[in-house]
Amino acid sequence: MSDQDDTTQAGLPMQVIGRSDSANPEPTRQGPRKPGIIRRLLPLLMVPVLLFCGAIIGLYFQPPGPQKFFELTGMKPGGGSDTPFAIPPEIDVPQDMLDTMQISDVVGLARLIPNGDISPVAAPSGAGDARISEILVTVGDVLTKGQVVARLDNLAQLESAVLGAQAIVGVREATLMQVRQSVQNSLNEARAVLEQAEAAAEVAKSDRVRAEELFERQVTTKAALNTAQSVDRQANRAVEKARATLARFASDDIHEQPDVIVAARNLDAALVDLGRARLDLDRARVVAPIAGVVLDIHARPGEHPPLKGIMEMGDTSQMMAEVEVYQDRIALVQVGQPVEIVAPAIGRTLTGVVTRIGLIVGRQELISNDTAANLDARVFEVLVRLDPDASRVAARYTNLEAVARIDTRTGPENAEPAE
Repeated sequence: MSDQDDTTQAGLPMQVIGRSDSANPEPTRQGPRKPGIIRRLLPLLMVPVLLFCGAIIGLYFQPPGPQKFFELTGMKPGGGSDTPFAIPPEIDVPQDMLDTMQISDVVGLARLIPNGDISPVAAPSGAGDARISEILVTVGDVLTKGQVVARLDNLAQLESAVLGAQAIVGVREATLMQVRQSVQNSLNEARAVLEQAEAAAEVAKSDRVRAEELFERQVTTKAALNTAQSVDRQANRAVEKARATLARFASDDIHEQPDVIVAARNLDAALVDLGRARLDLDRARVVAPIAGVVLDIHARPGEHPPLKGIMEMGDTSQMMAEVEVYQDRIALVQVGQPVEIVAPAIGRTLTGVVTRIGLIVGRQELISNDTAANLDARVFEVLVRLDPDASRVAARYTNLEAVARIDTRTGPENAEPAE
């Protein structure tokens, strides 16, 4: 290195080491590596995806927050579509029904019931602590209305009360006959006494008149005249007494006499007691409230009649189906529309028509097999009358759950009329 360089370096505050450019080239300075565009936009792309997933989950499960929001705003999921997708309850529709289903069809869970639904056969009112003594029917028996189906153990006691009331009625009837005869005899006697007194009074009057004539001609004495006049007065008093005795009778009609009326009223009271005893006797007999078939028996002899009834009956000669239709779809349903009902247990399709649409929205009672189904759906009850052939098949399946499809494309004027 030259002397000039040494001098220059000596004046510098820091020591400078000289290097040849060709021997050690200065390396190129590089900054930090910048991320790509995709990595920067990825968080932004995930935002709509997360929002969409959250909306789907919220509409499907409807936690308390979205439920409160829809309640306050009056909005409902799927309300802007002709075929809302959020329609609880979730229904497991059979495949053969899915193959022919139309968008306009209304699907709901159904229950097969007898005409008029199931009728419980309860113990008669006022049975008290009575127990079941005998059951006279079995499941499947066809009964007529009013037929005795069971007896209670208070039957003997109530039968004794009826016999006692019948005996009292017999006594009252005999008393009435006796009073009538007695009154009739008294009436006849009073009439006879009056007639006798009137006849005696006529004789006494004639004697008095003749005595007065004889006294005027001075043929008889004053004493004889006084005697005739006294006898005449006594005869008149006897007539008045006989008339007073006869006046105690109200009329000539024996049935209007006071003693007879009292005896007749006593008989009426005894007949009322007999009727009450016979009504009490009905408390020992359990009768069929309708004509139909015995579907089930809930009690045995020796037990108290249960609150739900001793047995259940139903008119299975005409089967019906009770369909639960979600409230947003009920406007499409009309009376007379055809209905198709499918139940795996039956193995065939049942047909019928809508006969009645409920007027009150209520909570669903039929639950599907889907554990994620909405259990608080609001539904209307639609009653379907099954066709004769379908009714005969469904007679053995009371309360069976099924899936019903209502064809809303067919108006009531084109469907089979309901009976």
